[in-house]
Amino acid sequence: MRITKFMAPEIIFGVGSISQVGESLLRLGAKKVFIGSDTGVVQHGWADKVIHYLKQNRLDYHLWTNTSPNPKDFEVHAGVEEYLSAHCNAVLGIGGGSAIDAAKAIALLATNRGTIHQYEGVDKITRPLPPMVMIPTTAGSGSEVSQFSIIVDTHRKVKMTIVSKSLIPDIAIVDPDTLTTKDSRLTANTGMDVLTHAIESYVSVAATPLTEVYSLQAARLVAQYLRPSTASQSNREAKEAMAMASLQAGIAFSNAILGAVHAISHQLGGLLDTPHGEVNAILLPYVMQYNYIACPEKYKDIAEALGEQVVDVSPHRASKLAIQAVRELARDLDIPTSLSNLGLNDEQIPMLSRNAVQDVCMFTNPRDMSAEDVSTLLRQAL
Repeated sequence: MRITKFMAPEIIFGVGSISQVGESLLRLGAKKVFIGSDTGVVQHGWADKVIHYLKQNRLDYHLWTNTSPNPKDFEVHAGVEEYLSAHCNAVLGIGGGSAIDAAKAIALLATNRGTIHQYEGVDKITRPLPPMVMIPTTAGSGSEVSQFSIIVDTHRKVKMTIVSKSLIPDIAIVDPDTLTTKDSRLTANTGMDVLTHAIESYVSVAATPLTEVYSLQAARLVAQYLRPSTASQSNREAKEAMAMASLQAGIAFSNAILGAVHAISHQLGGLLDTPHGEVNAILLPYVMQYNYIACPEKYKDIAEALGEQVVDVSPHRASKLAIQAVRELARDLDIPTSLSNLGLNDEQIPMLSRNAVQDVCMFTNPRDMSAEDVSTLLRQAL
């Protein structure tokens, strides 16, 4: 067996766990906390809730909400200026993956300086980051436990993938109650992102026995609970299960990395500013179809996790069942079935394909993929 590493932050999980935020930051040495969030989180009262618990612990704070659904380089740079001018010494990110990714990028530049573009790629960070606590309010990105931050380079119109163990937060607080304020469209899109994390991390060439356990269990939970979670904001059982699925998939992909779906969706998101989970949902069946010959037994495991009967079924047939299950789930959630619905046209495909094969996530895809292969797949998904 090859030498591997497995890393995760301290994790506090459960209904009401958001109440632990003040004590968590206090024991990390925080004095003034930079809160990175977004306007939706503020409108639903979650920012006020964390501020309440910070005040209980006599912690000062500075609230920053100037990030967009796909966080941009200039937004991060402006956030760093606010962090420094407010004399903060710790970072709290609360929101979806975008708010948390932005908060992590701000923490990165607060101590390493420069521009965010300098850190694109793997292990470019050389100085320790401030203490970080992250609270997800969607069951989607897994950024609260991952070593990733995804930021849009607005000049190149691509999403930069920044990977470093330094980006793993000190503490992740996962409170399923935060999911009850999300509408059905956001719940569906972020839930399909969880499924993509689970499947891509399971078939990744960097997967290990530790990550595989988390990947498959996350897929099982999504298959069972994403539909009811999308159907009802008040289904507490489904919200708790999806919060756990997102957490487990996040732990898995942080350690095993991802694959072609994310390598391609990063380019689409940067160019078209589209919802990340929605793009993943469209691409996932096509990438599964392309990849399955590289690891058919693994796709049989995925089919079983998704609820398909695979006893006495060949790996080839089971792989087809897994792909069919993903398509049916996306259809039940009313997710668009083609990239043309999101604004992609054929003229954009060559540039997107060239950029995708350079993305960090492509290097752990189980089957080699050239720019021509990406172009073919994108045209299939049009």
